[in-house]
Amino acid sequence: MKFFVDTADTADIAELAATGLLDGVTTNPSLIAKSGRKFVEVVEEICGLVEGPVSAEVVALDHATMMKEAEILRKIASNVCIKVPLTIDGLKTCKALTNEGTMVNVTLCFSANQALLAAKAGASFISPFVGRHDDVGFDGMALIADIRQIYDNYDFGTEILVASVRHPIHILESAKIGADVMTAPPAVIKALFNHPLTDKGIQGFMADWAKTGQSIL
Repeated sequence: MKFFVDTADTADIAELAATGLLDGVTTNPSLIAKSGRKFVEVVEEICGLVEGPVSAEVVALDHATMMKEAEILRKIASNVCIKVPLTIDGLKTCKALTNEGTMVNVTLCFSANQALLAAKAGASFISPFVGRHDDVGFDGMALIADIRQIYDNYDFGTEILVASVRHPIHILESAKIGADVMTAPPAVIKALFNHPLTDKGIQGFMADWAKTGQSIL
């Protein structure tokens, strides 16, 4: 399973990239706005921090303008992945960009039917939003399972990128279902390292080591 981080904070990205566990980055207009910096400048810096895909989202709603924006964004770096909304114009743009060899992430997916359309449009990634799906009374994990089954049935190459991840259980369940990628905020990824028994074990080892009076260095 690939791990993407969902943020525009370059300090957090650099910290996670240093672990060697980070495979890519997703951004969106809201995250860029939160950074308080210029959009293209932030995307360019992020692309220099990771080798994997960096999703940069268009903000236009019509196909023609989406294509113009995508042309600017994909010139930033070779690992830019153009992010488009799951609309008719978004999928039209997805098809056109895919035909030109550009990676495309189709976002704001909330149904398996939508995911099927994105795969037929040639999307590199489909981003179903599990947290937001849960918020309105639906089962986000059931959505991931449905998409996995459909993609396997027809051998689609589109990767399932689980988004709107709120906690480690979302990641665990996505991995068990067989999602290809998950993207989560830095705090959620860091929470994966935590377990009280790990902390307790380290404390015990350190206490026993201190009794020996030895030093490795």
